[in-house]
Amino acid sequence: MTSRALPRLAPAALLIAAALLAGCAPEPGTAAGPAPDTSASADAPSPTPAMTVSAEAGGPPPTASGSVVSTTVLPRDCAGILGAPARAALASVPLNDAAFGESGSLPDGSLRCVWADPAADTAKIETTIAYAERNPVIDFFNELTEIGFTCYEPAGGVRCEKTWQNARYPVTDGRTLFFRDGVLIDTQFSHLAPEGYTTGIIASVWPAGAATPAP
Repeated sequence: MTSRALPRLAPAALLIAAALLAGCAPEPGTAAGPAPDTSASADAPSPTPAMTVSAEAGGPPPTASGSVVSTTVLPRDCAGILGAPARAALASVPLNDAAFGESGSLPDGSLRCVWADPAADTAKIETTIAYAERNPVIDFFNELTEIGFTCYEPAGGVRCEKTWQNARYPVTDGRTLFFRDGVLIDTQFSHLAPEGYTTGIIASVWPAGAATPAP
């Protein structure tokens, strides 16, 4: 399988171009009336807790340096972002335990959701949904392809994903990112990957039938 770089866009451009690849890595699991037009500020009164980064997972995602114009309203409730299959799979897993730091709806407007038992050695899935600027995200996705991520274009956005063997335990780790309309969904997981997890979140943020932002 080969891939080509995702072209970085000029600031005035609105078209997202991405590499179309024949296959995709296993996901942590795969829109009534148009969303209201909003101008979302990404200025954060306090920093969002950083996800764990590694040579396999890549670095932290880019954060918005100013205002991001988006027609998408960020969700505020972690339980509400899941599709039915993932909700059922995670029903017995603690959500947003204080041991994992600040979570839920954060002061900067982003949403951080952590499903994990603090007593478990490794079984965790964490998602952050935040506004992000287009060009830095595309640049970041290009960097991820250089360390083995697969990127393609589903559901009106750009998705990059990768799985790998945990360095300490005989379990699978992974990371999936999805970007659309100024919103970045970033999920990292270890030994906890419900079927349809990311696809369910995408369907929750952009319900079927909702207007797709014009390129």
